[in-house]
Amino acid sequence: MSDRWQKSTYSGTGDNNDCVEVAATGAAIALRESDAPRTVVRTTPLALGSLIRTLKAGTRGG
Repeated sequence: MSDRWQKSTYSGTGDNNDCVEVAATGAAIALRESDAPRTVVRTTPLALGSLIRTLKAGTRGG
């Protein structure tokens, strides 16, 4: 995948500092775990923004 993956600034720099990486892929956002880079989840910016706002608010649906 030729996307430009970005790692959170909260992640460390050592060998065992796994983190979620993010890449813009056209109209979608791709997410992957750095220790399992072949598994990629794609979503829309709107849906990802909604998830982040919900997590920050500490609320859960259902």
